[in-house]
Amino acid sequence: MPDSKGDRAPETVGLLMHVPLRLSVELGTTTMSIADILKVGAGSVIELDRPIDRPVTLLANDRPIARGEIVAVDENFGLRITELVL
Repeated sequence: MPDSKGDRAPETVGLLMHVPLRLSVELGTTTMSIADILKVGAGSVIELDRPIDRPVTLLANDRPIARGEIVAVDENFGLRITELVL
């Protein structure tokens, strides 16, 4: 008797290929008090925990999937993948 899970796996994966995922890039994080957040205004600089020469993290639906370097693509930001972390 064939394994029903094995027979259906390619079909199931195919169904998922067009499901949209929200991708975002995390430059770094920080913790701030509400009082400090209320002081933020135009021109404020918020220091993040990641050195500028370290890779940034690519998130798919808030889950890390890769790391990479920020690049310019025409007049937009882009991400060159350097490591998969699936």
